[in-house]
Amino acid sequence: MKPELTIVIPVYNEAENLIPLHRRLTGVLQSLQRSYELIFVDDGSTDGSDAVLEDLEKQDPDHVRRIHFITNYGKTAALTAAFRVARGRFVFTMDADLQDDPAEIPRFLEKLEAGVHLVSGWRKKRLDPPGKTIPSRVFNFVVRTLTGVPLHDFNCGFKGYRREVLEHLRLYGEYHRFIPVLAAWKGFRVDEVVVTHHPRHAGRSKFGWKRMIHGYIDFLSIYFLTRFLQRPMHLFGGIGTLFFLSGVGISAYLSYEKLVRGMGLSNRPLLLLGVLLILSGLQLLITGFLGEMLRYHHHRPGDQFVIREMSASRERSQEKG
Repeated sequence: MKPELTIVIPVYNEAENLIPLHRRLTGVLQSLQRSYELIFVDDGSTDGSDAVLEDLEKQDPDHVRRIHFITNYGKTAALTAAFRVARGRFVFTMDADLQDDPAEIPRFLEKLEAGVHLVSGWRKKRLDPPGKTIPSRVFNFVVRTLTGVPLHDFNCGFKGYRREVLEHLRLYGEYHRFIPVLAAWKGFRVDEVVVTHHPRHAGRSKFGWKRMIHGYIDFLSIYFLTRFLQRPMHLFGGIGTLFFLSGVGISAYLSYEKLVRGMGLSNRPLLLLGVLLILSGLQLLITGFLGEMLRYHHHRPGDQFVIREMSASRERSQEKG
């Protein structure tokens, strides 16, 4: 029988936290009196986390499932691997560092059962050093402002999903930070719940300047995909037309200066700017056309929409009758 709840926990060098995390999760989930499974994804740990997970599976074979990567592939890969095998109607993700509190799961579940498709945690009182919280606040403000998704904490790994959301997610790179943006783009209802944030129990934080750079680059990709994937010409064509017309306007003005007023153009930097704008505009327009051609060639109608419900056909209903 399929479990009703699936808890996904990516693990990377969290050996000291796994046993207390399993104990807390077990206590909360058993109190809910619902069937559940725990999927731990060992993302190439080197601190003995794999051995701890093997012991946990032996102690709790009815609930614990393990996935071990041969090396460290990143959190997005870990989530993708777990989502493929998750069987629960509701799927939760949380970090293995004990900073997420399993006691919050019933509050997530309440919103999911009320019809919200994705519930994200909001660490309103975050117990991390300023070097980690300040960049995160800036990141959240920029993403919230530019995407229109009204969440305060996109980076929080504590999330709850209805199963249909996972069936329409396509994750790669490090897109796990932007799952709420991708879900909202598909039309799913996204909400958040304030969660308790605990200080790290053991182990080391994986946050660093490289993650900040990767997050910025990934956001540019996500912003483009969610705004212009269906209509690349709207981006490249709009900017290209602006550049091209500006270049034509400059060239027309310089032509008037030369032909009517007899002024020389050999020492006019404006001439180079006009030519550059015309060529850049043409290149952008061509890029837009190529984008539209690729989009048309690889077009799959199912990627554009999510069907909530469909009535049975009259013929099929009569056959069953």
